[in-house]
Parts: sequence; C-alpha cells; structure tokens
Amino acid sequence: GTSEGKLTSYYEPVFDATRRPSATHAVPLYQVPVGLVPKRPWYTRQEIETLPEAQAALRGREIAWLADPIDALMLHIQGSGRLRITEADGAQRISRLAFAGTNDHPYRSVGNWLLQQGALRDASWPGIKAWAAQNPRRVNEMLWSNPRYVFFREEPLPAPEHGREDHEP
Repeated sequence: GTSEGKLTSYYEPVFDATRRPSATHAVPLYQVPVGLVPKRPWYTRQEIETLPEAQAALRGREIAWLADPIDALMLHIQGSGRLRITEADGAQRISRLAFAGTNDHPYRSVGNWLLQQGALRDASWPGIKAWAAQNPRRVNEMLWSNPRYVFFREEPLPAPEHGREDHEP
C-alpha cells in the first residue's frame, strides 16, 4: 500500500455557561421546541431572537446560557460541544450538548457573508470574533445572515476510566 492517507478529526468546543441568564450570560441554548415538525421550516434565526411568539414557544426549553453569541453560533455550526456549567447553587460541572434538530432553514456561512461584505479577509473564528468585537452593532446582522438554528439535547458524560483524566477538557 501507500503511506499516504487522509486523516480527519472531530472536536467539541468547550464554553463556560450558566443555568440561568445573567448580565454576563444572556445567550440561550435551546432544546427542540414542542411541536417542531421535521422537514418543515420553523422560525428563522432572526425570528427566533426577535418575535415574541417564537420566544414564547422556546420559553422553558433553555438548557444553558452563554456569554458570547459567536460561541453559540460555533456550537450551532459544530452541532455539539461541551459546557462548563455553573449550576444555580454555584457548583460547576461539565456537560455535553448533542445535536437534536434544526429549524429546517438552509445553512449560510457567516464567514462568507463577511467576505462578501468586504468586512474581512480572514474568515477564521478568530477573525470573525475580532470583527464582532470591533463591530458590536452589526453582530446581529451577521448572525441573522445564517437563518439556520440548531437545537440541542444534554447528554451525561461517561464516568472517567481509572487512571484517565481526559473526561474533562
């Protein structure tokens, strides 16, 4: 055979989160809304974030809250991740979020949108985050250029194996 091959990888980003919204953690991550019908478009990302009826449909479906909407978008694009959650009692634990469904709208790259706007030459996550920090009034416009919204389910992490400490990022 040949010594050449293709190696792929997968990672789950890790973000700090809280169980309740706060002044610093105001970006929700949701479970699938009750009544969501697969293969039928639901509210767009912009509608989910602005329409009272969409927000009412998601009330009580919050899993956790993040500080940064770009981090939430990264989880939406990645489809899963881990959260270092501060619980209501102050305790911290690691939890895994797994893909549970979408609003069935098409995915549109915010990096491509920024490139088309002439706003960036580097559409990497650090480049996107830097642009967002410099353009806070346009962050929603950028986020809403991607109408797809991802819903999650929380999964327990397996107990660590004896002698291994890689269960917690």
